[in-house]
Amino acid sequence: MVEKIAAIGKFTEIDMTEDVLYRPELWSLDPDVLHLNHGSFGACPSRILERNTQLRQQMESNTSRFFEQELPELLETAREALGLFLGAPAQDLVFVDNATTGVSTVLANLDLTDGDRILVTDHGYNACSNAARYFANRASADIDVINLRFPGSDANEIVEEILGACTARTRLLLIDHITSPTALIMPLEVIIPAVQQRGIQVLVDGAHAPGMLPLRLTELGADYYTGNCHKWMCAPKGTAFLYIRPEHQLKFHPLTISHGMNRPVGDSTRFRLEFDWIGTRDLTGFLTLPTLIGYMDGISNEGWAGIMARNRALAVEARDLIGQELGLEPPCPVDMIGSLATVCLPNSKRTTLTDYHAIDPLKEILRHNHGIEVSLSAWPSPAGRYLRVSAQLYNSLSHYQQLTKALQLELGRGH
Repeated sequence: MVEKIAAIGKFTEIDMTEDVLYRPELWSLDPDVLHLNHGSFGACPSRILERNTQLRQQMESNTSRFFEQELPELLETAREALGLFLGAPAQDLVFVDNATTGVSTVLANLDLTDGDRILVTDHGYNACSNAARYFANRASADIDVINLRFPGSDANEIVEEILGACTARTRLLLIDHITSPTALIMPLEVIIPAVQQRGIQVLVDGAHAPGMLPLRLTELGADYYTGNCHKWMCAPKGTAFLYIRPEHQLKFHPLTISHGMNRPVGDSTRFRLEFDWIGTRDLTGFLTLPTLIGYMDGISNEGWAGIMARNRALAVEARDLIGQELGLEPPCPVDMIGSLATVCLPNSKRTTLTDYHAIDPLKEILRHNHGIEVSLSAWPSPAGRYLRVSAQLYNSLSHYQQLTKALQLELGRGH
């Protein structure tokens, strides 16, 4: 029997009576649009975009000098800053373009054999679930999907469902830190050690976690952890990382094999060198990380902890507001959400959507008729219509009030 879990994620308490961290002027977003979908693609502050441009100009002013002499040291500086932010040694981190690439990299390096099983949940990100199926099929392995109740599930139930699905042939658990369609913070502090005690490795898709949750990756203990910097850390697009515990690193290679395979190691490691050099590419987004981490930390008197707490408090307010005005029950306990929150909308009287890739007409109506960008999708497990709101420093409670009024109007019209 799993012990009761008191809370997921530890956030600084914050008073939202006077929202001093509402800072839309730090971004170059279109002021005529309500941007309530930070979770999908992120948004980078103007100051960091300027730093990125400076680094690109440095690169293009003398490309030979930049790539051959300057880049290695700049990458190590960026890796050190990221390691401090994530609570992980820099030597255990490599840069990848996005968390999906990180997941595929781990799956491609596993020695799966006929009959092995990969365990996933039905709350997983579609792209990563596709990758798990692809690499499992290639090795004649199998996928086991855990159906987690939503709405209504809690942390204890999730732990019990996952542990109950583990078998003697389960090689890997692929699990989100924060689920994409349902915005649930998974109780990884309990799940990871319990699963590993059964001889199963754990790969965490932490796409949404960096910048939303306080992270200490070494303490968390996952075998593999990948996350995006371009979402809640607000870095330029195409910046993400892959953390691999030291005992696994020697057998891991990037998806693209290049000069790093046999280049002299020097002060680096073969693991880092292979991932750092997979061909000529623009790495300046990664190089902004030291500036970004310090810049965002200086916005709040409480640093990053203050930003995370403020955004979470706003997301909770937004969820409660939408639920109260539309007569919707909260789909999960409040301690399972961060800066993202999902509510289950009534089904359309005009259109029934079950395909994940189908575009809900209501999403387009909100975009074109109301100037609102928000995540709205048909998630098939269980079939439903899921509205997910994001809360970032450029959002205020009034934005969700406008969204709620637009939803009341359009749902009343049968959309």
